[in-house]
Amino acid sequence: MHKRLSIVVPCLNEEKAVPIFCTEMKSELKKLQEQFEKLEYEIIFVDDGSTDETLHVIKTVDMPNVKYVSFSRNFGKEAALYAGFQKAEGDYVVTMDVDLQDPPGLLGEMLHAVIEEGYDSAATRRVNRIGEPPVRSFLARMFYKLINRLSDIEVVDGARDYRIMTRRMVDAILAIPERNRFTKGIYGWVGFKTKWIEFENVERSVGETKWSFTKLFIYALDGIMAYSTVPLSFATVIGIFMSFLSAAAILFIVVRKLLIGDPTSGWASMICVILFLGGMQMFALGIIGQYLAKTYLEAKRRPVYIIKEETAADD
Repeated sequence: MHKRLSIVVPCLNEEKAVPIFCTEMKSELKKLQEQFEKLEYEIIFVDDGSTDETLHVIKTVDMPNVKYVSFSRNFGKEAALYAGFQKAEGDYVVTMDVDLQDPPGLLGEMLHAVIEEGYDSAATRRVNRIGEPPVRSFLARMFYKLINRLSDIEVVDGARDYRIMTRRMVDAILAIPERNRFTKGIYGWVGFKTKWIEFENVERSVGETKWSFTKLFIYALDGIMAYSTVPLSFATVIGIFMSFLSAAAILFIVVRKLLIGDPTSGWASMICVILFLGGMQMFALGIIGQYLAKTYLEAKRRPVYIIKEETAADD
């Protein structure tokens, strides 16, 4: 019985990386077809609104069974992954980066896990972050610790988007209609039996990462808010605490006035208290506002992405 493998590859301004990726994949796919009999494949490049010649390079790739989807603008990697899932027709679906930081050499082990060992998914995680700035590595570790404490799902430290999934797991992911997507959290939420495969960090084949500190920070906030309501509870706790603190302060001032008759004077201390309380209120409102904004965007029901161009159906 033929088995089909769909390989989803998001791309953003990767005109130099695509040819290198295809060269590596040709060799690896040949090995896979020797290891797994009757294995067919398709590679789906998702061009996430690139402004360079990425789409042109994809169209000229000298490989069979290559498809592409090109967005009308940059919708983000989460949208690109979702589009890839929707277009994938295989019994097994792989997501991986085009920059070869996800080693193609692991595909054999990953396929064996889902075909021979009965796993629904084989996922990868980096055991180190060699080559990354120390501050970025520290903040990444703190993010994983924080989201695992605040939410009911588990997001494995160092987890990559590089994983293989069975068709039933992909269908479960596609059944989640939310627009503000955090795929690492979705993997944990849908469940299924997953095997984790560890590997050493690999440098990009060419170019620079598209993830700036600001983008990573926003991505982390999206992840926490998508799978935890604890920040809302935190805002409530702060409000209750500050109310009791204010009541205690008022009681102290009244008692001191009655017993000593020397009310506290001075605008400096008063301004400090006002600024502190105002800051706490704005912090709590900010948290509530973020959740309200997510709800507002979901209510609009805008599409996750818009396709400008894609491979013709008969290609």
